[in-house]
Amino acid sequence: MVKPSIPQGTRDFGPEVVRKRGYIFKTIRDVFELYGYQPLETPAMENLETLTGKYGEEGDKLIFKILNNGLQDPKNRDKSREAFDNALEGKADRNLTERALRYDLTIPFARYVAMNHGQLTFPYKRYQMQPVWRADRPQKGRYREFYQCDVDVVGSRSLLNEVEMVGIYGDVFERLGMKVEIRINSRKILSALAALCGGPHRMTDITVAIDKLDKIGLEKVKEELTSKGIEPAQLALIETYLGIEGPNEEKLSRLGNLLGDSPLAREGIQEISYVLQFHPGREGLQADFTLARGLNYYTGLIFEVKSLQARMGSLGGGGRYDDLTGLFGVPDIPGAGISFGVDRIYDVLEELQLFPGDSFTGTQVLFFNMGEAEAAAAFGHMQALRGRNIRCEIYHEAAKLDKQFKYADKKRIAHAVIIGTNELAQGTCVVKDLRRGEQLTIPVNRLSGFVFEGS
Repeated sequence: MVKPSIPQGTRDFGPEVVRKRGYIFKTIRDVFELYGYQPLETPAMENLETLTGKYGEEGDKLIFKILNNGLQDPKNRDKSREAFDNALEGKADRNLTERALRYDLTIPFARYVAMNHGQLTFPYKRYQMQPVWRADRPQKGRYREFYQCDVDVVGSRSLLNEVEMVGIYGDVFERLGMKVEIRINSRKILSALAALCGGPHRMTDITVAIDKLDKIGLEKVKEELTSKGIEPAQLALIETYLGIEGPNEEKLSRLGNLLGDSPLAREGIQEISYVLQFHPGREGLQADFTLARGLNYYTGLIFEVKSLQARMGSLGGGGRYDDLTGLFGVPDIPGAGISFGVDRIYDVLEELQLFPGDSFTGTQVLFFNMGEAEAAAAFGHMQALRGRNIRCEIYHEAAKLDKQFKYADKKRIAHAVIIGTNELAQGTCVVKDLRRGEQLTIPVNRLSGFVFEGS
């Protein structure tokens, strides 16, 4: 017999976890709607050609490809089987796989805009809350199946969009009770750095290496850059760049002194300054030139959010991409977007015990089953409470009180209503507060208006 299991890097979610995750989703969705974004959903799978080449060489390696199954050619041959045989012989064959699970929500969104741009009202502001898949090595805070919650706006080059995205991050994490660091940098600054280190073709090598700084440390980053052909003088420039610290104004000033001869760098510095001026008192918002975000489609400001209270990877990130739809033959539709990593946010909230205590119980009131006639009477009163949006259930069979009390305890049900033979005859019921061990007897016709504490 095969022992039941699930794929590595995936998880089941029981009722309590689902409710807690729902609290996160609702908090994020409420803020998205507050800022004028509209919902969108796209398929779990995309054509492979839609995804490949959009995330850099390392990102492409993490795309989950879907094998073709039973694909028949006109001669009724199984093309996928032949493709698999070719793969075993080291031959490439597109009939082996033509689709893949989505890696993120941004590229599917760009594909949607490219397909529907004639019907959309620009600027088009959408939010999307769906799972994505990456063939990554599972570890704390890193899963192969996880949810992202994105907001993107396309059809506008205004930096007010980035200003509002900082506000969205701040509002969401404030509502969740989390202290975070919102980091901001610009790909224009990184492009200027690359130009001084051998030319634009060095951009990917430099950003991919810098993106690993938090994980592998400065010396390993330098080793990787050296292996890519970065010369000692260029390496010294990058090290000076990565060592810029201090308050935001001081960091921007020092960066200007280092890269100020580059018009592209000056433009990036001005854009960061513009966004910062709208949030003068926001705690945790800082310019951070070590932020690289190794995705090739970013062209302007980039963001990343990390917890100040727990050791965890990025809780969110994003940036500007001014020609992403051009990848699909529809150029000149600028855009910007940010993402929230729900699974990591959940882990931090759980670790810090920041979930509201009473918000995640299911049933609020359990009606005890004291017999057939008593259960029939209880059912009518239960339906009246359900009409008031009080979550109720009746125990499924007549059983000893001890068994029904244990059931309520295991399900963390706060209140019990007991209508036994005597109560049925007298027109009363017993209402028990199971948390405090208190009870009172009331006329049963008052039950429909009874205020259950915490309801």
